Amino acid sequence: MSARPAALVTGARRGIGRATCAALAARGFDIVGTDISDDGAAETAAAVEAAGGRFAFQAADVAALDGHAALLDSAWNAFGGLECLVNNAGVGAMRRGDLLEVTPESWDRAFNVNVRAGFFLSQAVARRMVADGAPRRGARSIVFVSSANATLASPERGEYAASKSAVSMVARVFALRLAEEGIAVHEIRPGVIRTDMTAPVAARYDERIAAGLSPIRRWGEPEDVGRTIAALAGGDLPFSTGDAFHVDGGLHVGRL
Repeated sequence: MSARPAALVTGARRGIGRATCAALAARGFDIVGTDISDDGAAETAAAVEAAGGRFAFQAADVAALDGHAALLDSAWNAFGGLECLVNNAGVGAMRRGDLLEVTPESWDRAFNVNVRAGFFLSQAVARRMVADGAPRRGARSIVFVSSANATLASPERGEYAASKSAVSMVARVFALRLAEEGIAVHEIRPGVIRTDMTAPVAARYDERIAAGLSPIRRWGEPEDVGRTIAALAGGDLPFSTGDAFHVDGGLHVGRL
């Protein structure tokens, strides 16, 4: 068994997932990454190894619950257990537009990937963590990546916003259940982050950020989110659980 703690990161092949893998590796974790395909996984592996960690990749669709057992077996065996799960995999609205035209298919896709998958994967990982003989090579945690849309409404992508609000509650109920087991649960609320998901609307956000959309007038970078997750997973806030950490340049702060 490795002396280093290990983390399972979903949505690991690019963006926030890749940055999180690298930040956790720099913090001392070995990483198991998973994503729906391996496109980009080699670049994530290189980032992890450059930060001093070992990396294993398992292609999986986290929305397919019948694949969770195999994914967890692979992740658990890669480095002799898990101390951290980062539920980062997510999808946006199938199409931005009028709330009155949202389809059941787009709603179901958002909730299946963003909420249902993270709930049941967290349940499966937590069961392993609390079982007799589970390793404790450092702080133990489960992290849910939600969004500024957990509280800020966006009618042009209502199904996405609703799903991220649900993720926030999932994080809190797991925090209450797992506190007695010594497992912290955290929610991360990224704001406008420069990723493939925001690329199609980059020009629009360039203008809004310059006009003062957030008090810190710049794009958020995936590394901003990754470093926050690594600090929490590393145990830097040992008396905190169930909290939502905003990584949004102050976007969430109400103004009059």
